[in-house]
Amino acid sequence: MSVPIRRVLFVCIENSCRSQMAEGFARSLGVAGLEARSAGSRPSGVVNARAIRFMAEKGIDISANASKGLDALPNDLPWDDVVTMGCGDECPFLPAKRRRDWDLPDPKHLDDEAFRAVRDRIEALVRDLSAETP
Repeated sequence: MSVPIRRVLFVCIENSCRSQMAEGFARSLGVAGLEARSAGSRPSGVVNARAIRFMAEKGIDISANASKGLDALPNDLPWDDVVTMGCGDECPFLPAKRRRDWDLPDPKHLDDEAFRAVRDRIEALVRDLSAETP
C-alpha cells in the first residue's frame, strides 16, 4: 500500500531565511509522503548565508537551495498545506486544503542568538506540522 503524498509549501517574502529553513527541516525529517517546497513573494535570489550556517549546526545542508518565486513552482500541484512565515499583507493567497501563518520575525537583521531562536522555533513548528494527520 502506497503512502499518500502530502504537499507542503512554506512561503515568506524573500525565500532566503525562514521558508528555506522550514523546507530544510521538513525534508530532513524523512516523513514518508511529505513533499516540502518553499518560495517567496519577492525572492531575493540568494539563500541567506547565516541561514545556511545555522542550519549546518543542526546537520542540515541548505547550501544548494535556491531562492525562488511563486512562479517557479509547478502550478498543477494541489497544496495540502500552505504555511506563511509572518509576512502579513506581503504573503499572497495560495489555495490549499489548510492554511496557517506562523508569524515569525524575519531573522536576517537579528543577532546570532535571536536568529538561532527563530530557527529553533521553526524546527519545532515543522515537527508539529509533520506529525499531524492530514
